[in-house]
Amino acid sequence: MNRSYFKISFTLASATIFLMGCGATTLVSTPVENIDTVPLKVSELSESQKQTWGHADLIADTIPGMSVEKAYREIIKNKSGKTVIVAVVDSGIDIEHEDLDGVLWTNKGERPNNGRDDDGNGYVDDIHGYNFLGEAYNEQLEYVRMLRLGIGDASVRAKARLKLDEEYPKALQNKQQYEQIVQVVKYADDAVKKELGKSNYSKKELLSIEPKSEEMKQNIAVLTQMFTYGETIPEVLEELNEGITYFTDQVNYNLNKDFNGRQTVGDDPYNFSDKSYGNGNPKNRVDTESHGTHVAGIIAAERNNGKGVNGVAKNVQLMSLRAVPNGDEYDKDIAMAIRYAVDNGAKIINCSFGKSYSPNAQWVYDAIKYAASKDVLIVHAAGNDGHDLDNPENANYPNDHKFGSMEIADNLITVGALASSYGSKMVATFSNYGKQNVDVFAPGAEIYSTLPNNKYDFMGGTSMAAPAVAGVAALIRSYYPKLTAAQVKQVLIQSGLSSKASIVVPGDAANASTFDKISKSGKMVNAYNALLLAANISKGKATLTANTK
Repeated sequence: MNRSYFKISFTLASATIFLMGCGATTLVSTPVENIDTVPLKVSELSESQKQTWGHADLIADTIPGMSVEKAYREIIKNKSGKTVIVAVVDSGIDIEHEDLDGVLWTNKGERPNNGRDDDGNGYVDDIHGYNFLGEAYNEQLEYVRMLRLGIGDASVRAKARLKLDEEYPKALQNKQQYEQIVQVVKYADDAVKKELGKSNYSKKELLSIEPKSEEMKQNIAVLTQMFTYGETIPEVLEELNEGITYFTDQVNYNLNKDFNGRQTVGDDPYNFSDKSYGNGNPKNRVDTESHGTHVAGIIAAERNNGKGVNGVAKNVQLMSLRAVPNGDEYDKDIAMAIRYAVDNGAKIINCSFGKSYSPNAQWVYDAIKYAASKDVLIVHAAGNDGHDLDNPENANYPNDHKFGSMEIADNLITVGALASSYGSKMVATFSNYGKQNVDVFAPGAEIYSTLPNNKYDFMGGTSMAAPAVAGVAALIRSYYPKLTAAQVKQVLIQSGLSSKASIVVPGDAANASTFDKISKSGKMVNAYNALLLAANISKGKATLTANTK
């Protein structure tokens, strides 16, 4: 999950906004001094608040959401808007999901399942998008693939070898430790169930046991510690088993130099001219391939249908482009997916993925520039390493600046993740950041959204922050369709909420900074303000004045 932004030598990327005319609407962006006097929320979020906090209003709710419901209530109301196609380049979407099936993009020029390219766009049976992975699922990380294939210069491969020699033993050790912990917890859990004579118990009931042996004392101690990680022991065991799966995948696939996940696809992923691959079914292949479905729900899950969740945006058609495996994506697939989205009508492309090595980065740079030439906005997740992306050692692909050069385009916005607690800990601990290479922040920690098979649950990451911003961008492009992609990017940046609050820098609990020093804008995306500003620009009451970088 990563991303950055870009610009040609003279663009709107460093534009300033001027509100002109006595009739201009004042942004209720709550002046900085007012935001910084908002009392900190000390009470726990209710279950309802946990599920919707990304849509909350900072002033009314003391939660750093994007004021989505306020925007619908006070600005959008019953206004009709233009339909906007949003492409989700990800792991595939559950296209039968009850909360997504009504907002899918459908290629009207294609007849389903006839094995022909009816509309002549070069893709067969692409009804709701396209699948660039075929039936492949597991994959290596890019630097491991580079070692297997001998790609890249000697210095890059040497660096990759050192990284693999460090990461593989660590993953193997973590896998073994998780397995051991699960065994200990299961043993203790069974003993306590027998002692209490019941299959479920609370922490209070656990602590009420008077241990009659050292073994039971040890069991109680183990389970007491586990209760700090979850509300129930089954919940903790589920998370521990997810950890085992994660590290098992690393050992068997992601970090396994002998594994080749691409062989079932049938193409040469390092030959851009080899384009006849994949298929027209962009649905997730297994239930655990849930990332794209979760992202899609954040953007545009059907609103107010009495089911599950409300997406940020209405008037959206979601295009599914399956290009992100369980491992690192291929540059060719990403470049092809971006071009497909552009050529088939998408006005926004969400990219919640990323990697540290990119042997064919130019293919993606060219695709980004192509999207810019066709007025398509790309929203990109900053990544989850807790790193400063301004440090050249923390390479993050794709990006729009080639590490040190001018931005190559003006249509990509990079998004870091916020947590639900306003104040010093409002930046998610995992989020990447950067004064030059992250544009804005948005809700990304513990976000409730759609999962395959009509399910819903929480997931966290900058992968969740990017689609939140893509949803706001879709609202702008729906109600103010004359604004360009570059203008929409600037509206998102300029209309956000600023804060002078001291925050803990992600990845370094001992390091305090201010919000304006960890992103280019120093702002949190706000749907209410964004729509106000977009309205002013559309009415000629505000302008975006381009400056050179």
